[in-house]
Amino acid sequence: MPPASAAVLVRVALLTLALDGATLGAAAADAFTRYDRNRDGRVTAAELNLPAAFARYDLDGDGVITRAEFDRVNAAPARTGPAGERAPVDPGITAADLASLPVDPAHPRPAELGVGRQVPDLGFRDLAGRAHRLGDWRGQAGLVIAVTSATCPLSKRYLPSLAALEPELRAQGIGLVLVNPFASEDPAEIRAQLAAHSFTAPYVHEADRALTAALGARSTTEVFLLDATRTLVYRGALDDQYDLVRNLPAPRQPHLRRAVAALLRGAPPEIAATVAPGCDLEAAPAAATARPVAVTYHRDVARILQQHCVSCHQPGGVAPFALDSLAAVRDRTRVIRRVLEQGTMPPWFAAPPAPGTPSPWAHDRSLPERDRADLLAWLASADRPEGDPRDAPLPRRAPTGWTVGTPDLVVPLSRAYRIPAGGVMPYQFDVVTTTLTEDRWVSAYEILPSARDVVHHVIVNVHAPGQPVRDHEEGATGYWAVYVPGNGAHIYPEGFARRLPAGARVSFQIHYTPSGRPVEERLRLGLVFAKTPPRHEVRTLPIPGRNLSIPPGAAHHVETASRRLPYDLPLLSLMAHLHVRGKSFRFELLPPDGEPEILLDLPRYDFNWQLRYDLRQPRLLPRGSTVRVTAGFDNSAGNPANPDPTRTVRWGPQTSDEMLIGYLEYFVPVPPRDPPAGG
Repeated sequence: MPPASAAVLVRVALLTLALDGATLGAAAADAFTRYDRNRDGRVTAAELNLPAAFARYDLDGDGVITRAEFDRVNAAPARTGPAGERAPVDPGITAADLASLPVDPAHPRPAELGVGRQVPDLGFRDLAGRAHRLGDWRGQAGLVIAVTSATCPLSKRYLPSLAALEPELRAQGIGLVLVNPFASEDPAEIRAQLAAHSFTAPYVHEADRALTAALGARSTTEVFLLDATRTLVYRGALDDQYDLVRNLPAPRQPHLRRAVAALLRGAPPEIAATVAPGCDLEAAPAAATARPVAVTYHRDVARILQQHCVSCHQPGGVAPFALDSLAAVRDRTRVIRRVLEQGTMPPWFAAPPAPGTPSPWAHDRSLPERDRADLLAWLASADRPEGDPRDAPLPRRAPTGWTVGTPDLVVPLSRAYRIPAGGVMPYQFDVVTTTLTEDRWVSAYEILPSARDVVHHVIVNVHAPGQPVRDHEEGATGYWAVYVPGNGAHIYPEGFARRLPAGARVSFQIHYTPSGRPVEERLRLGLVFAKTPPRHEVRTLPIPGRNLSIPPGAAHHVETASRRLPYDLPLLSLMAHLHVRGKSFRFELLPPDGEPEILLDLPRYDFNWQLRYDLRQPRLLPRGSTVRVTAGFDNSAGNPANPDPTRTVRWGPQTSDEMLIGYLEYFVPVPPRDPPAGG
């Protein structure tokens, strides 16, 4: 274990993280019980194998920690926070700890690199002089194009991996083409390398870089996965085994293999673009990412819609109509043009980063400017050209079940709920008791409605035995899992998980919206258990502003809430929650010294799309800082969603009331061997 990680565990062993006085006692009691492994009411040095933490709690130096000693240390009023809150013990996360996390580096935005677009049907000759076209592989499931070099050190290191991949791809019905963009390299040396690794795939030794330029290739180890219609599905690194400073015995992240598996399932890959190491290639105009002279439906528009819209706009999806055919799109051209011009679709509400600055968000849904321009150009054209049907993308298969894999545990609602055809339905609250006999770690979850069109959002919380379960909180004390349309599943990065205590009760607060027909709905929560104990436990910190008072008719009313951080907080994601009068939301970091910083700005909040904003890389919020959340409300008659502009609006659980909650998802280290991993 690295020294930094050991130091983290020492600090977290002093006390599990508790972020306000109301939960401190329960958290401390739970920590003592977890370390008292033989349940004899005492913690020995063998049970808490962290000398610095043990010495802090062993007040009389007799070699054991009693409950009285544990409680005495935790009750010490040495440090207090605002309003007399006792500040929790620092878990000790540092910037060095974040740098050592097994989290992939920030990935580029796929759509900005041509992913989802069609690659032209280019012709080329291989090293043996045989002529080929990319369209020659149309009869196969797909094609991998691997950029390589006879002299680049990383390309040479990856040759055995590519050689091992070739028969795998062949068995899956996927072709392989190797492309060398360096005309100066020796053909004899190239042939010797191919013979040494028994390659049989076509090898293109480019004289003009036509193929790599068309792909927009950026390095000599980059790979490209095309489907049968030459749609670019994935581009980037083969895996994470090698880079300029890394040399792993085996890859941890098999990016291309995962993308191939997704392609064969008919699904988009979870990660569609990565940065490939290797020798840099000279930038060149890329036909794969250059705007075509005339935008057509089959070649361009259908692919843009698949990339950004069809996951919701398909039969059985959460959207009210499909956009998966030319006829459907032509029927909706006016509404498509309106939402594009207004910027309300695709649903993404974070303010754009400064020009030239990459997006900090892992799943940025905003529409790239090139895609937006092409859609608007086609919609504005007189004939809205169809193009060649042979250029059409493969149909996107709608998921019919779990998207996170087969769950290890499924928690359904305790009963089905009858949703009327019309009117307003109050929030429903459901509690289910699990039968787990030991703690589990959850590495992925999914909330799967049985009738997607009536489920607006769901907040799930987990309650350990003995903890109270309160209705009408609507996440004011945090959340364990959430569902909003288009965002009901989450897979945590490797080494991260949420704790599910033995015998826990799971509470669901559900906002149903009638859809014009009566229906019964009984959603399910699917949980995937971690196969090995995680290194980091994911938790949620809420910042609620309960003292709301929004005057009648106020079109621009502002409310704030804040929370001081008594230690460095490793931030993973942010999420905002308001009701229908909410119009804007902002997270700000106010450091103890220095200028305020905007963490997330939502200038146009939308109650219908309460998205989570996951950081590409976790960041450390410094101790002593304050996180302030600011919400704008429109309680005027000009707000079409306002149920009553004549009343003063205060905090309440129903949509006719209001709320103000900012959520921060963060993590703490997991003490060793605590608890056992899932099955």
